[in-house]
Amino acid sequence: MTEAEIKFWERYAVLLNKDGITGKKGAYFILWAQEFAYSLEGKRLREVQEQDVERWLGELSGKGHLEGWQLVQAHESVHFLLTRMLPNSNPPRPSSFAKASADKSATPPEEGNSDVPAIDWDRLLEPLLAIDDDHSTLLREKRVEQILDERLSHMKVELEPQAVDALKRLRKLTRTRNMAIRTEQTYAEWAERFLAHYKGKLPDWNRIGDYLDYLALERKVASSTQAQALNALIFLYREVLGVDVGDLSHFRRARSSGKLPVVLSRAEKDRLLGAMPGTTGLMARLMYGSGMRLMECIRLRVKDVDLDNDLIQVYFGKGGKHRNVPLPRAYKAELEAHLAIRKMEHKKDLESGFGEVFVPEALLRKFGGSLTDWAWQYVFASGRISEDPRSGRRMRHHVSESLVQKAVKDASRAAGISKNVSCHVLRHSFATHLLQSGADIRTVQELLGHADVKTTMIYTHVLNRPGVGVVSPADI
Repeated sequence: MTEAEIKFWERYAVLLNKDGITGKKGAYFILWAQEFAYSLEGKRLREVQEQDVERWLGELSGKGHLEGWQLVQAHESVHFLLTRMLPNSNPPRPSSFAKASADKSATPPEEGNSDVPAIDWDRLLEPLLAIDDDHSTLLREKRVEQILDERLSHMKVELEPQAVDALKRLRKLTRTRNMAIRTEQTYAEWAERFLAHYKGKLPDWNRIGDYLDYLALERKVASSTQAQALNALIFLYREVLGVDVGDLSHFRRARSSGKLPVVLSRAEKDRLLGAMPGTTGLMARLMYGSGMRLMECIRLRVKDVDLDNDLIQVYFGKGGKHRNVPLPRAYKAELEAHLAIRKMEHKKDLESGFGEVFVPEALLRKFGGSLTDWAWQYVFASGRISEDPRSGRRMRHHVSESLVQKAVKDASRAAGISKNVSCHVLRHSFATHLLQSGADIRTVQELLGHADVKTTMIYTHVLNRPGVGVVSPADI
């Protein structure tokens, strides 16, 4: 590597550090950017065209061993390279140096800067965020045997037949009881880790305590993670295998951190939402204005939006529960305009021979209609038609949650918010601001869909007013 190249990559690292991309993530950003630069085989970065980036990302996708988040990270590192480095530097022509052996973090350059290649980064990103066939929205439709075969093929430890049978019965029981698909995934994955820890054998139930000690002492997991593992293993032995697990209080419990939820002030909320244009901005505004979870917002269908009554109907939320939430009037016009565009898009899909959407067969039998009905379409649909992994038909699925999560992270940095902002912070802020305005905690509990008011009470701790206002003695 020449001296000019070394200085160039040093400047790249400095810019990454300024944007908070440090540590292991920053190191991978540099590796991805170097791999892209050296793949150009002498072509200058200022000469890069959209097809060059598309070709390179396609080659990465074709390797097969990279996960979706790694491909997104590679996309972001090159986006950062071409939008942050070119306006402020004179990058060297990459030599034939061997390839370096993965949050849209970049700040856009000034308009009209001819040094920056004209690339549609969103178009290149969307295929990387395509819904995988093991996504929770689709996984329920896959047979247990098919899922189990796929999972076992990736395990490093070969399971005994008795252990395999236990995993199969676990998944079938969660479905018989109509438990959430994410619960099925979580319980099955903990059971797989437990069995792998004991070399593929199904140990006696009293080894659960030893495994929980291992998680706390060796893996140093959080208390919530250890509790999740305990729930999964109790379900496996007591509900699936019919074993009386008895008293498990003897194991060492991981230390609880007692974290409070992150909440935005009203000024921070305004800055964040003001930095989010487009569809992802509308989704963020709806999550804040209604208290919906991210996946509840993403899975909204046209029939769930009641514009006349200013309501949004949330079906099959966490725990499989249904509830009504308010449709914020402040964002109603924006939502109506979005739906008008979606309807035109759906009409074009129908004219092109597409227009179908995924609908569980049970829901279609219950409520009627067809897969092409406007009412069943997703409010926030993907920008591309993709192949449904179950039927092979071409459909338009909902947007990927990664797209919204990244947009919120990017906006929080652009707005100069120093808190750890995520999509769920918008829900925390919804509850806290309602309580600040004098709303009854039982009302907030119902809007959030909490089964127990104790869960909602956490927001009174955020307010530092468990029933009454508290004033600092310095202010008296």
